[in-house]
Amino acid sequence: MADLSELRRPTIKEVAEAAGVSRSTASRALAGNGYVAGQVRERVREAARDLGYVVDATARSLKQQSSRLIGVLVSDLTNAFYADLASGAARECRARGYTMMLIDDSGSPDDELEAAEAFVALRVAGVVGTPVSAGLADFLARQRTPVVEVDRQFAEGVVDAVVVDNREATRVTTEHLLALGHRRIALFIDETEWTTGRDRLAGYSDAIAAAGIELDSALVFPTGWDVDAAREAAHTLLSSANRPTAIFAANNVLAEGAWRAAAHLGLQVPRDLSLVSFDDAPWMSMVTPGLTSISQDAGELGAQAIATLLERIADASLPPRTVILSAAITMRGSTSAPLN
Repeated sequence: MADLSELRRPTIKEVAEAAGVSRSTASRALAGNGYVAGQVRERVREAARDLGYVVDATARSLKQQSSRLIGVLVSDLTNAFYADLASGAARECRARGYTMMLIDDSGSPDDELEAAEAFVALRVAGVVGTPVSAGLADFLARQRTPVVEVDRQFAEGVVDAVVVDNREATRVTTEHLLALGHRRIALFIDETEWTTGRDRLAGYSDAIAAAGIELDSALVFPTGWDVDAAREAAHTLLSSANRPTAIFAANNVLAEGAWRAAAHLGLQVPRDLSLVSFDDAPWMSMVTPGLTSISQDAGELGAQAIATLLERIADASLPPRTVILSAAITMRGSTSAPLN
């Protein structure tokens, strides 16, 4: 095995010599900037692969006073929603000639700020993030680093954002339960401070009010943030004497907790309990009956956020805008008319 101390990275000069071109031509071919004939570009790239040459993105950014790096910050990569969002962002970055740097902040404001600092230190062109506090936009604004909030907003009207129409999707789905005859519909929700929870609560309330039913605050049931906490909360709710006939879970994690609690209590879905979810996770189509859910295209959220960020980078004078994507209801077998 070679002594690591003797190893060094190949240089652009060596790549140029191997490809039989000038150093400037080799640089243009690898950076994708400026004209280079197709055959020459492929020859340069083949030489780079053979030598193991990798472009120093940081050095190039310093030289050009620009960056091809995009920072993407998500809250929980173990959640399929955030993983899909990151995948969509990565796909759009590749299509636009950018490299994505991904960080999972585990939903922690402190880790979120630490990640933002890391992105600035690496001189990213901009950041797309699923924020957990106003600190992300505030910090990046001070650093003059463009940012797009995705999925939820803490800086509405101040920075760009890409979100789904949470209020409308929740209203329509709640109306579906009401049309089946349900009157005691619980909203199983983890928070109402963020725009996601706030708007989902508003959509639920809109439908309840339009049906002429007085909102029962006891049916807006708070939960924890993970499956176990949601299962315990659902167990408490479903064990009550006047339990609801339907549950609207405000996200896929809460839906899993409610599903597990119902099974533990011997309640059959949908005979004893109708259940719907905001977010469509893979398991929802694998269980019997399948779970009716609101399908967000998380990948499209990520892709649109990158596209919006690049528009901001190209023209910083544009007014802040919020892109709102629609969400569709996927009907499965988890809802039916209540028994009583």
